[in-house]
Amino acid sequence: MKEIRIFEDASYRTLLPLVYMRPVSALRCGILLLQEKVVRRYPKASITLFCRDYIADLLKGRDSFGVNRLTVEKENTLFLNSRLLIGEVIPLEGKEEIGVQDDTVVYARLSQENAKKVTPQVFLEERLLKTVKGVKVRKVKAKLVKYSWDLVQNNGNEIVRDFELLVGKKGSNHGKVYDGTYLLNPSQIYIGKGSKIKPCVVLDAENGPIYIGENVTIFPNSVVEGPAYIGDETKLKINAKIYENTSIGPVCKIGGEVEGSILHAYSNKQHDGFLGHAYIGEWCNLGAGTSNSDLKNNYGNVKVWVDGRMVDSGSMFVGLTMGDHSKTGVNTMLNTGTVVGVSSNVFGAGFPPKYIPSFSWGGASGLTTYKLEKGLEVAERVMSRRKVKLGAREEKLFRRIFELTKEERKTTVGAGD
Repeated sequence: MKEIRIFEDASYRTLLPLVYMRPVSALRCGILLLQEKVVRRYPKASITLFCRDYIADLLKGRDSFGVNRLTVEKENTLFLNSRLLIGEVIPLEGKEEIGVQDDTVVYARLSQENAKKVTPQVFLEERLLKTVKGVKVRKVKAKLVKYSWDLVQNNGNEIVRDFELLVGKKGSNHGKVYDGTYLLNPSQIYIGKGSKIKPCVVLDAENGPIYIGENVTIFPNSVVEGPAYIGDETKLKINAKIYENTSIGPVCKIGGEVEGSILHAYSNKQHDGFLGHAYIGEWCNLGAGTSNSDLKNNYGNVKVWVDGRMVDSGSMFVGLTMGDHSKTGVNTMLNTGTVVGVSSNVFGAGFPPKYIPSFSWGGASGLTTYKLEKGLEVAERVMSRRKVKLGAREEKLFRRIFELTKEERKTTVGAGD
């Protein structure tokens, strides 16, 4: 069995707040998480995650992968950038080689002797080329995600690729499809065990595949346009409108209109309102009538606050980015390119700031700090409703994120600690 190590580099920061509570490789694009795409392409490999220490503490004992393991037992080790949307399989065997795109390490195939020199911190500080000397460096072309909108923009194509990887060329039905349901291009529709597709639902796969996981319920009068992924135990409420290039779940409750967006597990948008070109973390809740803009009135490129500065996305379509455990109140309006951190509560009339730090409370009329203990109390209550326990590791991570984001709140008017 060969060894693969999926590493984070310094650019994890441009994917915050989405990666405060997970490694970069646990982001979703398409049907699969980035790390699951690697597993599928290297089914016989032993996989270790190289990530930040505070994320490693969360994952140890919970994840099926090794985490920050330094022992090297194999003759060759293949290191893969966690931001890689992997396409062609990079060979495990062969001579030592480091593949770079511009100044970014995409992969490194190293001997046992050189692999022993490499720690997670070497990648986080981008010191690989200084640590491992004399190894051939090769320029390569790769698809590396850097911002949240990169994941959103690639989501449709990745659904298509993942569908073929998981299902093959032809879909199948293992659930219950009621009379009065319309399946357009059923050869590109997969329905998992225990799923129920109620009357007057339209699954339209004419422009791309639709993958529906296990124990999903799609209520009457809902429409899903492919490419789309609906994860296990998700419920699409009556009249839900799910447009192309959308990934949802698992375990979400979704209503209203969703287009070109990604929602992680246990997040809800149960009611009417528009969510477009958005990326939503876990355990989020969008109150009734919440809508985000994803297109400026002048059709110009959307600018987004990233790692302390405004970044031109290069795209006309960028919606909401929301970290885990955040919420919006009823009828909340969010501007193009709005970023909301972890464990924030956004509400009130008018458009709130385009950047809302983690542990913030308020909206257009001002922000204050959402107290850590209150945030933990709410998180524990929300998770227990789904029979999920907020453990000691999760609580420790909450506290760490609160400290990591302290300076951000100090620079936001009225939101100092």
